[in-house]
Amino acid sequence: MKMLGIDYGDRYVGFSECDDEEILAYPLESVRVKSMREAISAAEKIAVRDGVKLLVIGLPLMPDGTEGERASKTRAFGRVLSGVTGIPVEYYDERLTTVQAEEYLSEGGVKKKDMKKYTDKLSAQIILTDYMNAAKARRR
Repeated sequence: MKMLGIDYGDRYVGFSECDDEEILAYPLESVRVKSMREAISAAEKIAVRDGVKLLVIGLPLMPDGTEGERASKTRAFGRVLSGVTGIPVEYYDERLTTVQAEEYLSEGGVKKKDMKKYTDKLSAQIILTDYMNAAKARRR
């Protein structure tokens, strides 16, 4: 099933997708946004264009696993996006994905000043990959 991974932020939204067989997630793009409305429009455009059947949105939990204000904003984004597209939403813990993405980029030789171009879409890829791996583990 085609899934869209989303790393939602106030200024940038990163997107990733997986193949129909749910084997590989890959980064798509990062979009600079000024509002939730712009973020929803960008996500809807990609989801409809690519025939996505599930939206996987990274949920920014606090270090202790509880939800704070950022998680509430993310859930609101997901509710509206699902309502607009008719596509179901799953949330997945995104703690430390940005750090992980920056480490990958640094190891790959990307300069610190250039990282922002890649960080959000790579974070979305990590979120989607982790979600797919957890779903496969639950099915075993």
